Amino acid sequence: MKTWDEFRKELDITPEDENQIRFEKELILTMIKIREEKGLTQAQLAQMCGVKQPVIARMETATHSPRIDSLLKVLTQLGYTLKIVPVEAEGQR
Repeated sequence: MKTWDEFRKELDITPEDENQIRFEKELILTMIKIREEKGLTQAQLAQMCGVKQPVIARMETATHSPRIDSLLKVLTQLGYTLKIVPVEAEGQR
Protein backbone atom coordinates (compact mmCIF):
# COMPACT_ATOMS: atom_id res chain seq x y z
CA MET A 1 0.00 0.00 0.00
CA LYS A 2 1.25 3.47 -0.89
CA THR A 3 1.66 6.22 1.63
CA TRP A 4 -0.17 9.51 1.13
CA ASP A 5 3.11 11.23 0.22
CA GLU A 6 3.88 8.62 -2.45
CA PHE A 7 0.39 8.89 -3.89
CA ARG A 8 0.52 12.69 -3.81
CA LYS A 9 3.80 12.75 -5.74
CA GLU A 10 2.21 10.61 -8.45
CA LEU A 11 -0.60 13.14 -8.81
CA ASP A 12 1.95 15.78 -9.81
CA ILE A 13 -0.11 18.63 -8.36
CA THR A 14 1.35 22.07 -8.95
CA PRO A 15 1.43 24.64 -6.13
CA GLU A 16 -1.24 26.58 -8.06
CA ASP A 17 -3.47 23.50 -8.24
CA GLU A 18 -2.95 22.90 -4.54
CA ASN A 19 -3.91 26.49 -3.72
CA GLN A 20 -7.06 26.19 -5.81
CA ILE A 21 -8.02 22.93 -4.12
CA ARG A 22 -7.42 24.45 -0.69
CA PHE A 23 -9.48 27.55 -1.58
CA GLU A 24 -12.41 25.49 -2.86
CA LYS A 25 -12.31 23.24 0.20
CA GLU A 26 -12.36 26.19 2.59
CA LEU A 27 -15.14 27.88 0.62
CA ILE A 28 -17.29 24.75 0.61
CA LEU A 29 -16.74 24.04 4.32
CA THR A 30 -17.63 27.64 5.16
CA MET A 31 -20.76 27.49 3.01
CA ILE A 32 -21.89 24.27 4.73
CA LYS A 33 -21.21 25.76 8.16
CA ILE A 34 -23.25 28.87 7.37
CA ARG A 35 -26.16 26.81 6.00
CA GLU A 36 -26.17 24.58 9.07
CA GLU A 37 -25.90 27.55 11.47
CA LYS A 38 -28.98 29.02 9.80
CA GLY A 39 -30.76 25.70 10.33
CA LEU A 40 -31.35 25.14 6.62
CA THR A 41 -31.45 21.83 4.81
CA GLN A 42 -29.97 21.54 1.34
CA ALA A 43 -33.52 21.38 -0.03
CA GLN A 44 -34.57 24.57 1.78
CA LEU A 45 -31.49 26.45 0.57
CA ALA A 46 -32.03 25.18 -2.96
CA GLN A 47 -35.62 26.44 -2.94
CA MET A 48 -34.46 29.86 -1.70
CA CYS A 49 -31.87 30.01 -4.50
CA GLY A 50 -34.15 28.81 -7.27
CA VAL A 51 -32.05 25.72 -7.95
CA LYS A 52 -32.62 22.03 -7.39
CA GLN A 53 -31.32 20.30 -4.25
CA PRO A 54 -28.78 18.19 -6.19
CA VAL A 55 -27.06 21.44 -7.24
CA ILE A 56 -26.44 22.26 -3.57
CA ALA A 57 -25.38 18.67 -2.87
CA ARG A 58 -22.86 18.73 -5.73
CA MET A 59 -21.45 22.02 -4.46
CA GLU A 60 -21.13 20.67 -0.93
CA THR A 61 -19.50 17.41 -1.97
CA ALA A 62 -17.19 19.17 -4.43
CA THR A 63 -18.05 16.80 -7.24
CA HIS A 64 -17.31 19.73 -9.53
CA SER A 65 -16.21 23.33 -9.19
CA PRO A 66 -19.28 25.54 -8.87
CA ARG A 67 -19.95 28.21 -11.45
CA ILE A 68 -19.57 31.73 -10.12
CA ASP A 69 -23.21 32.61 -10.80
CA SER A 70 -24.42 29.51 -8.91
CA LEU A 71 -22.05 30.20 -6.06
CA LEU A 72 -23.21 33.81 -5.80
CA LYS A 73 -26.88 32.74 -5.83
CA VAL A 74 -26.24 30.52 -2.82
CA LEU A 75 -24.02 32.95 -0.94
CA THR A 76 -26.44 35.84 -1.46
CA GLN A 77 -29.30 33.82 -0.01
CA LEU A 78 -27.09 32.98 2.97
CA GLY A 79 -26.33 36.68 3.43
CA TYR A 80 -22.77 36.59 2.08
CA THR A 81 -20.78 37.48 -1.02
CA LEU A 82 -17.30 36.96 -2.41
CA LYS A 83 -14.63 39.58 -1.97
CA ILE A 84 -11.41 39.94 -3.92
CA VAL A 85 -8.43 40.80 -1.76
CA PRO A 86 -4.71 40.87 -2.47
CA VAL A 87 -3.03 37.53 -1.76
CA GLU A 88 -0.64 39.06 0.77
CA ALA A 89 -3.62 40.40 2.76
CA GLU A 90 -4.91 36.87 3.39
CA GLY A 91 -2.30 36.14 6.05
CA GLN A 92 -2.92 39.47 7.78
CA ARG A 93 -6.55 38.83 8.70
